[in-house]
Amino acid sequence: MLPGLLALVFSSAFAGAALYLNLVEQPARLALDDSSMMREWAPSDRRGFALIGGLALLSALAALAAFAQGSDIRWLVGALIALATWPYSFFIVVPLNNRLLAASPGQPAADSREIVTFWGLLEWGLFAIGVASSSVFAWILG
Repeated sequence: MLPGLLALVFSSAFAGAALYLNLVEQPARLALDDSSMMREWAPSDRRGFALIGGLALLSALAALAAFAQGSDIRWLVGALIALATWPYSFFIVVPLNNRLLAASPGQPAADSREIVTFWGLLEWGLFAIGVASSSVFAWILG
């Protein structure tokens, strides 16, 4: 029971962090001028990537432990959904990250604001994945 509860907690924390990013951090970032926006974005992205990736991994590991305890296949489904954040990030979000990181913070590219805006829209996908895995875990525990 404890691993399943931990899977739900980590998955919910993941969804909450993604929601915070989309509702609080991204609008504040977009209110800055282009140069300040880019200087803020780079360290924020590195820290956020580590936090979100770690929470997704912890959630999946806890779900796998819960599956080992009870053999309910739904734990595997939830773990796979939580782990879907890694390929989503790698194939969808990271190419934009690389474009943004290649630009000089002091001299941002002309389209930097549009890229950061689109990047924020892609981050809603991470929130959706977090909600989906949390929903599966809540369903099992419910």
